[in-house]
Amino acid sequence: QVQLVESGGGLVQAGGDLRLSCAASGRTLNSRGMGWFRQAPGKEREFVAAISRSGDSTYYADSVKGRFTISRDNAKNTVYLQMNSLKPEDTAVYYCAASTPWVRVGITSHEYPYWGQGTQVTVSS
Repeated sequence: QVQLVESGGGLVQAGGDLRLSCAASGRTLNSRGMGWFRQAPGKEREFVAAISRSGDSTYYADSVKGRFTISRDNAKNTVYLQMNSLKPEDTAVYYCAASTPWVRVGITSHEYPYWGQGTQVTVSS
């Protein structure tokens, strides 16, 4: 089993930056694609970003492209989401997710069996 713990959320003004971290325990992450998803109140969980096992390939939702950057440090068993130029519509609970080992990284929540507990990001206008 993989245990994922997100951190770094908080309250920020529009235009500000935050960096989320996702630390894993129980299993190493270097064999797994990793993703970030978010869920705003009253809305379905949506894809934000994903990164391949090696970190060579990254994928982003159109709504965050150019503002968010996903990265990973396999030596630290940690994945990051750098969020710049935040907007009020980015307000949500952000979840880190890990795929099954050795499968191609995906952009839908069904492709991720392991999830963290989430961290709240609130962007004020």
